[in-house]
Amino acid sequence: MNILDENIPESQRQLLRSWKIRIQQIGHEIGRQGMQDEEIIPFLHRLRQATFFTRDLGFYERQLCHPNYCLVVLNVGQYEVASFVRRILRHPKLNAKAQRMGKVTEVKHTGLQLWHIRAEKEEFLEWN
Repeated sequence: MNILDENIPESQRQLLRSWKIRIQQIGHEIGRQGMQDEEIIPFLHRLRQATFFTRDLGFYERQLCHPNYCLVVLNVGQYEVASFVRRILRHPKLNAKAQRMGKVTEVKHTGLQLWHIRAEKEEFLEWN
């Protein structure tokens, strides 16, 4: 299940859907409108293997790694979100749900920084 944070513009959600990418957005199809950041992690624990996309840089924390979900922090412009979500979902090391679970990832134009559950240091992946 791919979930967009409420802070992602509607136009980006619609663009993802036009590309046939299944996505649900907090406050629209899932969760409730106005969910606070501290409510998101417990909410993800109740879901099954969710990938949560947000522009909130506060979610890029090593201690938020969990085997049941993936956090993707999009450190890009608000109108670039859809294209970077698609790039992540097509990245050879992240294109399967099983490959994403347990990771907290920061997405930048230069590449991906990520934490794994038991990693001692961050990993950096380049865009293909």
